[in-house]
Amino acid sequence: METIENRTFDDLRIGDSASLTRTLTHKDIELFAVMSGDVNPAHLDEEYAKSDMFHKVIAHGMWTGALISTVLGTQLPGPGTIYLGQSLRFLKPVGLGDLVTVKLTVTELHPENRRVTLDCLVTNQDGKPVVTGTAEIIAPGEKVSRPRVALPEVRLREPGGRYRALLAAAREAPPVRTAVVHPVDTVSLLGAVEAAHAGLIEPVLVGPEAKIRKAAQDAGVDLAGFELVPTAHSQAAAEAAVALARAGKVGALMKGALHTDELMHPVVAKDSGLRTGRRISHVFAMDVPSYPRPLFITDAAINVYPTLEDKRDIVQNAIDLAHALGIAAPRVAILSALETVYPKLASTIEAAALCKMAERGQIAGGIVDGPMAFDLAVSEDAARTKGFVSPVAGQADILVVPDLEAGNMLAKQLEYLADAQVAGIVVGARVPIMLTSRADGPLARLASCALAALLVRHLPPSAVLGAA
Repeated sequence: METIENRTFDDLRIGDSASLTRTLTHKDIELFAVMSGDVNPAHLDEEYAKSDMFHKVIAHGMWTGALISTVLGTQLPGPGTIYLGQSLRFLKPVGLGDLVTVKLTVTELHPENRRVTLDCLVTNQDGKPVVTGTAEIIAPGEKVSRPRVALPEVRLREPGGRYRALLAAAREAPPVRTAVVHPVDTVSLLGAVEAAHAGLIEPVLVGPEAKIRKAAQDAGVDLAGFELVPTAHSQAAAEAAVALARAGKVGALMKGALHTDELMHPVVAKDSGLRTGRRISHVFAMDVPSYPRPLFITDAAINVYPTLEDKRDIVQNAIDLAHALGIAAPRVAILSALETVYPKLASTIEAAALCKMAERGQIAGGIVDGPMAFDLAVSEDAARTKGFVSPVAGQADILVVPDLEAGNMLAKQLEYLADAQVAGIVVGARVPIMLTSRADGPLARLASCALAALLVRHLPPSAVLGAA
């Protein structure tokens, strides 16, 4: 086991030195900003830093000062050192990718109180000084040898970063004319208004006019410029919104302050709804901090106990959504409790059948494998340990769950225990449907609108506003 040892005051001599070399990375800068609260754009905003005044200035002296402290605490003198102060002069900026070397040299020793003065020199990859100065410390009086502590892995990630990229992509398309169904509370109305201001949708407010205007008044929202289709109640609002979609007057629906089943009832009506030749299903688009790619979970909101035929459509719907988001060949994991076919566990049999369907072209556009346990789907280490070989294992983009209960629990576990951001959309109908929840934050609502906008742009007009 690697150890670190100090050098007591009695061990030190004038001219003793120690050094440390480190390359400045973007992760170093972000971690420094998180720890210090310093969000100076000269450090964090590369475009700002590239201006004439701040050319290549990404980090400042506190980072190099931290490296000096590292040498003092681990090498010279090492554990037990008490840092009294420093006087540093910063001669040149340090930029991303610069290789800096910190060298400390003992220049003064004061036996009466074990004080030590050290010369500090930091040079860049060209050997040019970037920091000079001195540090004053109290050297340890007793010898210390300890195992080197393994530092915890730090993962830095901007919350909602993937959703912001999604919003940026969606803004490249024209806003989708969207029927917002029964937006009679401030949460649902503000969600629609914010999406409109973000350039994602063009809201058509469908519901009781007096209640919508009251919600607008409570929220401080001016409805001038927004189209309003008055209805008597929430059921009538859902029916009117579906009629607008059937007539091609809107390209998407957005749930307001009504229950999901109340909205979906006219959507799935056989003769007057928005059915296509495919089963309607729901897809959660998850931004999970610990997972290196977007993650889609289906179906966790519409189909309670889907049949094998239903699951074929559920898989295809999710693949089509992934295509709309720019994922050319999404990896699809058909989840179960096992990774082998077991006759007493129906989900394993259905998973095997879905894989055969994909092999025969009944499911197209993705790489489908299963049955697969959750750990194998999302962890390459788990797959490697268990000897599970699959082009999907550890890299799944889409998780297909056995039933709604499993999917709902999985999505909420990721949201509340893994700090995931959650957005969702209903696919397989003539138009995408945003089933936003009252518990959704503003970013999740906007992300659901972005999903709809990208899906509308991706699908041909006949598929989105198609004939009966």
